[in-house]
Amino acid sequence: MQYMWADTLLAVERAHLIRLIIWGGASLLVGSALLTLMRVRGHRSALLDHFGIQTAAWGAIDLVLAARGLHDLELRDLAGATRLDRLLWLNIGLDVGYVLVGLTLLVLGWRLARRMGLVGAGMAVIVQGSALALLDLVLAGQISR
Repeated sequence: MQYMWADTLLAVERAHLIRLIIWGGASLLVGSALLTLMRVRGHRSALLDHFGIQTAAWGAIDLVLAARGLHDLELRDLAGATRLDRLLWLNIGLDVGYVLVGLTLLVLGWRLARRMGLVGAGMAVIVQGSALALLDLVLAGQISR
């Protein structure tokens, strides 16, 4: 990691958390709207139900974690910046793991069990893991300049 002024790092980290709040809010809204729409119209679809549940749940978790991070945000010294960098790359690895778990759910649901709920949940986990990986990679690119 190259060196960056602490206030610049703070601004970049704040922007990342705001993007995460926007993503979490959008996910919560879309997941909730999908579930509500399915109930109002009286349609039953295991695929859409599980996709909506996963999307709303991930959105809520993203919102809570990002809001907490934004609340606790402060200037970092070199050790704090190094910890952030290492935690960020750990998160990117976890994001890739989420995508692989989602892919596993999708394949198992489709090929082995023919359960559309698993397929919907797997699709939502793939979307969430991919989006989180993208957000984290953007931050990693910004702090490694």
